Amino acid sequence: MQDLDVRLQQLAHKRRSLPEHAEIESLTKDLTQLRDLLVAAQTEEGDCAREQTKAEQDVDQVRQRAARDQQRLDSGAVTSPKDLENLQREIASLAKRQGDLEDVVLEVMERRESAQERVTELTGRVASVQAKIDDATARRDAAFEQLDGEAAAVGKDREVIAGSVPADLLKLYDKLREQQGGIGAAKLYQRTCQGCRQELAITELNEVRAAAPDTVVRCENCRRILVRTAESGI
Repeated sequence: MQDLDVRLQQLAHKRRSLPEHAEIESLTKDLTQLRDLLVAAQTEEGDCAREQTKAEQDVDQVRQRAARDQQRLDSGAVTSPKDLENLQREIASLAKRQGDLEDVVLEVMERRESAQERVTELTGRVASVQAKIDDATARRDAAFEQLDGEAAAVGKDREVIAGSVPADLLKLYDKLREQQGGIGAAKLYQRTCQGCRQELAITELNEVRAAAPDTVVRCENCRRILVRTAESGI
């Protein structure tokens, strides 16, 4: 039964220590950072879009006003020299204003295009990392299924053996397992306890030799149950 418990411990440790755990954790951190960058890029693109719309509206307003002024000038409705001079000056000012605003539009468009490219790039990177996470998760889950299946089979074998062990002995064994890092019983091999790796003293060996086969003997050093075999050296 101790061998089965050791195997269950090994399976549990292997389950906790699968390389996919660290891989998924690392990739998830990368994904979080990339998503933050993507949100920032999308926000920047949205801000640029609104700024571009506003700048284009400003250009359109100036263009419409300049067109109305030019229409007045061309119609001959303004006859006063002073008014004509003012109107021509305003048309020139509006032309300059329109040019400045069109430059603003171009600058915003360039920033927006750069943000869009960033969004496209980050979207691709997010998808790539997510695909890696999905792959690692699938591998982890497959390993879980295999390990859990083996653990279930070992657990059933343990139940069968535990059913044949006297209740008081099983209680002692489980208590020792809890106290001794999972090892409640150890083989006595060549006069050495395989639990603590200490060789038994002569007096201890004599006591073990004198004990009946069904007597529970324990290591004086680590207090684990000693399992006697033909290789115990007694």
